[in-house]
Amino acid sequence: MISLKVPPLGESIVEATVSRWLKKEGDAVAAGETVVELETDKITVEVPALKAGVLARRSKNEGDVVHVDDELGAVEEGAAGGAAPAPAQQQQGGQQQQQQQQQQQRPAAAAPAAAQSQPGQQQQPAAAGAQGDGGVRASPGARRLAAEEGVNLAGVAGTGRGGVVSKPDVVEAQRQGSGSQPPAAPPAAPPAPTQPAGGAAATPRAPAAPRPAPVAAGGNGARETREKMTTRRRRIAEHLLESQHQTAHLTTFNEIDMSAVSALRERLKERVEKEHGVKLSFMPFFVKAACLALKTYPTVNAQIDGDSIIYKHYVHMGIAVASEQGLVVPNVKDADRKGMLEISRDIAAVAKRARDGKLTMDDLTGGTFTITNGGVFGSLVSTPIINYPQVGILGLHKTQERPIAVNGKVEIRPMMYIALSYDHRIIDGQQAVLFLVRLKDLMEDPGSMLVD
Repeated sequence: MISLKVPPLGESIVEATVSRWLKKEGDAVAAGETVVELETDKITVEVPALKAGVLARRSKNEGDVVHVDDELGAVEEGAAGGAAPAPAQQQQGGQQQQQQQQQQQRPAAAAPAAAQSQPGQQQQPAAAGAQGDGGVRASPGARRLAAEEGVNLAGVAGTGRGGVVSKPDVVEAQRQGSGSQPPAAPPAAPPAPTQPAGGAAATPRAPAAPRPAPVAAGGNGARETREKMTTRRRRIAEHLLESQHQTAHLTTFNEIDMSAVSALRERLKERVEKEHGVKLSFMPFFVKAACLALKTYPTVNAQIDGDSIIYKHYVHMGIAVASEQGLVVPNVKDADRKGMLEISRDIAAVAKRARDGKLTMDDLTGGTFTITNGGVFGSLVSTPIINYPQVGILGLHKTQERPIAVNGKVEIRPMMYIALSYDHRIIDGQQAVLFLVRLKDLMEDPGSMLVD
């Protein structure tokens, strides 16, 4: 019997949550095949079988919190029996499973008719698959929500990695099934969750199954739900509190006239995309400007270690990315040594890996400074929290046309507020203000970044 154990999870990570079992007890597994997935506060970890055999037991359930070297289950090496097919049968079974997954990932155009013609479909094997028994692939949160709201997962198109159904998919299926306007609900009904920004609203969804009447518990139970925090969300909360407690947190603000950089981007973006395959956004300009400002004011790129200050003569630029699992901050390594196009490619690559759940530990460690852009969600001004143990974070906001005074005249210009939160223990207010002034000057004269 070979134990499946929680592997080392990476720098400073000691626990994870069992996210999804890919095999049932009694299923055959090949050497190197992923048996279970774990979710940490940073990445998803796949745990493979070390030897071929049969999954003899699952010691942990989905949602359980586990620590490094805990036993997850056991594989009986070389076990035969009905669950262990011959190699040819394994290959054929793998092809059939792949075909089933492809069918599940197709737009569910015929799902409404199927759901109407089979009112008892929720009780069929597809529903068992929705609970992790080899049918519909869905996250634990999606399964819980589907069970609470009476949504048939067999008719929900998954937008997660590999076609996995996520909570936003269930929410969207529920919304589509009830029409564009939310139906009138009795006072005891829970409010419908809001779809997060960036959701695939254009993906066809099957209508939700009839919603069961809420059951009041203690007079107030039907109006509240309780959901355990994931390991990632809990660690994000702990990290933010640690930042507030360990740093002398202060924020300073400035504003940027985005006219010049907007005109430059508008002039270049079509040619850059055509010739280099890169979509030119504003973020590479800010990364480049921040790197030059950090060169002028290196304390903003430093780190405190006990009673010493460590000055970093390189910039690993952290880019905050909102993913389905929560906020992550992958790094563009050595951003100060790269040109605008290479920075653009790297930002696009790490952002895609973040949203696909494919970030590596190298992506998430070693950052020296962070940029977060709340403007993409409409934020006008905010005070970002330092990504500890870094000592500075730049917050970007929504570009908005405002009247400003230019050479004694009032003009309408596209303006953006920027914020620098910094650790006042080593960064003086003067340095923080001058850092933002330097960044402002570079962004308002982007051509100067080419010769600096």
